[in-house]
Amino acid sequence: MKVLVTGGVRSGKSRHAEALLADRTACYVAAGPVPDVETDPDWVARIRAHRARRPASWTTRESTDLAAEIDTADRAVLIDCLGTWLTAVIDEAQAWESPNDDVLALVEDHLVTLIDALERSPHDVVVVTNEVGLGVVPEHRSGRLFRDLLGTVNQRVATACDEVHLVVAGRVLRL
Repeated sequence: MKVLVTGGVRSGKSRHAEALLADRTACYVAAGPVPDVETDPDWVARIRAHRARRPASWTTRESTDLAAEIDTADRAVLIDCLGTWLTAVIDEAQAWESPNDDVLALVEDHLVTLIDALERSPHDVVVVTNEVGLGVVPEHRSGRLFRDLLGTVNQRVATACDEVHLVVAGRVLRL
């Protein structure tokens, strides 16, 4: 089973993704470096709350190399979330202020590698993402870059999945 779970901020998408794998041992991958408490205490508190509600048998990893996490997993994998991952890729390209073809090529390379790993994995993989079509994205160059790239990432990952679940206000619509 490969599932893409999407929804807006605070929609319940992460909780739904966790419920999909709750009956088994899984590896939870926080897609990107988790900030420290000094730089973003609210984010750190959210991560702690997420960890507290997951089964004790789950492992937690922080990584931007999602393909490697899928490839090396010996169990089901939950990736949370593609928006955070994409932010790290754009940071890696240093492309927030001046988007260029280099960032597009870098995202494409990472995306192809991720989709290949997703498709070949013998384990269940659940991927969480933000639905940018429903979200408020600032109308400036960086906001448009993020929205457009995440929209493309979501569409491409969805084609590699068996199911797509849209979560709105805690309600799930299987597409």
